[in-house]
Amino acid sequence: MSTEGNSPDNGVNVSVNPDDRGNANLIYILYLVGLVVGITGLVGVIMAYVGKDQAPEWLKTHYVNQIHIFWKGFAYFFVGFLLSFIVIGLFVLLWALIWYIIQVVRGMQALSRGQAMAKPAGWGL
Repeated sequence: MSTEGNSPDNGVNVSVNPDDRGNANLIYILYLVGLVVGITGLVGVIMAYVGKDQAPEWLKTHYVNQIHIFWKGFAYFFVGFLLSFIVIGLFVLLWALIWYIIQVVRGMQALSRGQAMAKPAGWGL
């Protein structure tokens, strides 16, 4: 796989350059993998913090979105975990999982179209 990001043979755009959309795409992928592995979400948010200052303005909205996804997702999962001792927490955890996946997919779709995120700091859908 090419680290440049514009590999014509597979269509996957992954890069470690913060100025490139492939880096933001890699962070979204790390977030999805983080649902299974866990630690990759933390790696992704660190990459987002590092990359947001060097990125062009439209791409900066994706880094801000990724930072918000991580911390809000963490808050949703934490509250859901605390409330899981009563039945309502299971519903909160389910909501958090659905919200997290939707936010990551929306970000990936906007990134693939080359668009900035409309509301990167929103709490809902």
